Amino acid sequence: MSRFPSFRSITLSACVLAALAPQTVSAQRGASGPPEHAAVEPVNDLPNPYETMRDFGVLPNGRTWGSVSAIHVDVDGVHIWAGDRCGSNSCAESDADPIVKLDPDGNVVSSLGAGLITWPHGMDVDAEGNVWIADARSPNARELERTPNAPMNGHTVLKFSPTGELLMTLGTPGVRGDPPTHFTDPNAVIVGPDGSIYVAETHTAQFQDEPGPDSKSRITKFAPDGTMIMSFGEWGYADGQFRSPHSLAFDSQGRLFVADRGNRRIQIFDQDGNHLDTWYQFSRNSGIFIDADDVLYAIDSESDENYNPGGWMKGLRVGSARTGEVWSFVPAHESARPSGMGGVGSMGEGVTADAEGNVYAGEVGPVQGVTKFVPRDGRR
Repeated sequence: MSRFPSFRSITLSACVLAALAPQTVSAQRGASGPPEHAAVEPVNDLPNPYETMRDFGVLPNGRTWGSVSAIHVDVDGVHIWAGDRCGSNSCAESDADPIVKLDPDGNVVSSLGAGLITWPHGMDVDAEGNVWIADARSPNARELERTPNAPMNGHTVLKFSPTGELLMTLGTPGVRGDPPTHFTDPNAVIVGPDGSIYVAETHTAQFQDEPGPDSKSRITKFAPDGTMIMSFGEWGYADGQFRSPHSLAFDSQGRLFVADRGNRRIQIFDQDGNHLDTWYQFSRNSGIFIDADDVLYAIDSESDENYNPGGWMKGLRVGSARTGEVWSFVPAHESARPSGMGGVGSMGEGVTADAEGNVYAGEVGPVQGVTKFVPRDGRR
């Protein structure tokens, strides 16, 4: 099925040609390092075929939304799972279920995870409807000072049944370290076509200009039973290296797409960790999602003059995972403070889409909760 046939497209070939002309990267925050970043013309000027609907979903008992970066469509293609950070930006001091399942009208129909998750960051829903959560951090010093008995969760990946039963824990709760027994600030989890499990680390590496002890920036592959198979990647700027792999997605060919947020690009790998391609035209992505038709939804909550110089605007870019074309751009919506580190307006951090082509973004920062983007004329 074609997508937006009358819209002007940005082609992959043009971006690849632009990438051949490296630029000097200044020593601004998060922008220093070798001249590896492609000098790609910003992809901001494209049609917006969506209506933006803020404040999708109503939590029970008058509960207010907190930050949401973990979001994923259910296996039924209709319901949406969202990881709410318990009305604020952490669940360390809360007994609420952080993971909620929303029907198409935004009503919560089920929830899970109370007392087991500190900072839900990434999410996947597998072919059997199981819900996977990357819990990226433990309670911090301030939280423990206020609540000394806060559960020492975090640095784990959790697998829940659709009804909320905890089926598997990867990593050691509350303790940083290395696979197979530990993780360091895991950002994302995804289940591959053969049932293998992929976990991406580490969150803070995106802001580092030189590697430190917790700059792991790796992806680890596990068998369906949780047995470690391999790790690939490390901190760095070259192809096959990362500065915080922040989100993961698979296309219909079984290729693994990695939102390498610190390096302002998407990298593509086979299931053995071999690098296949690098794309810059979708900007600095916090979240990516690929639907069954290989439509790529890439959301940028952070671009500004410091973290993505050159005129890039935060927003949602929609295009093709097959060709790399960018079809449309949804700009940030207004907010009292900008999302991310600066720039203009707010845009979500996590992204997913339902079977009807509605797009959902999990918001982090000054705008919290879930935003829904509805196609104006029914086209996906």
